[in-house]
Amino acid sequence: MSTDTQPAWVITPPARATLPINNRSQRFPVHRVYCVGRNYAAHAVEMGHDPDREPPFFFQKNPDNVLAGADVLFPYPSASSDVHHEIELVVALASGGVDIPVEQAVDCVWGYAVGLDMTRRDLQAEAKQRGRPWEVGKAFEYSAPCSPVYAAAEIGHPAQGRVWLTVNDQLRQEGDLAQMIWKVPEIIAYLSRLFTLRPGDLIMTGTPAGVGPVQRGDVLLGGIDSIGQLRVRVS
Repeated sequence: MSTDTQPAWVITPPARATLPINNRSQRFPVHRVYCVGRNYAAHAVEMGHDPDREPPFFFQKNPDNVLAGADVLFPYPSASSDVHHEIELVVALASGGVDIPVEQAVDCVWGYAVGLDMTRRDLQAEAKQRGRPWEVGKAFEYSAPCSPVYAAAEIGHPAQGRVWLTVNDQLRQEGDLAQMIWKVPEIIAYLSRLFTLRPGDLIMTGTPAGVGPVQRGDVLLGGIDSIGQLRVRVS
């Protein structure tokens, strides 16, 4: 008989990233976080790019970058003096696969949330200039504040709805889901040609125009009228 009493892990595994679910005690487990770049024409223009419908491109945040809750504290990150807000629709997948037909894409969706793609813009700009990856500007700690997930079985699959963000009660960003260049089914289908999508994946679908800097002490309130709201205090 074996007397091996060694623990299963050489170090304690980190806690799994999860999101609360609106009006439920259950949690949504986070697998990966995909982000769509420049998916609103006006935002593409303000970032100095052509708004034509070119193929979508993606970058990733880490699952433990997610800052979960309807009212959260965002610590201003180190190594940056120019941190920007980007309000977004977040898609939470219940299933995945490869080469998903666009007609079947929403069948993979468990629900939707309101998220912020917080960006160290100065570090991102430097990475762009040097032709380097964006992780240093995008995938830092607490860079993905995210509201509770709202079940698609309860709210449907919104294709339109006002997307907005205020900073200290002043309107900064405003758009509509209908203005997305690539719609949710198209995003899922295209992304599944590049990666094997899994249950628990989150997709941040891009931001409307009006991105800008935040400072310590700012209070951000954002929402999508057909889904919910997210409040973030910068510390």
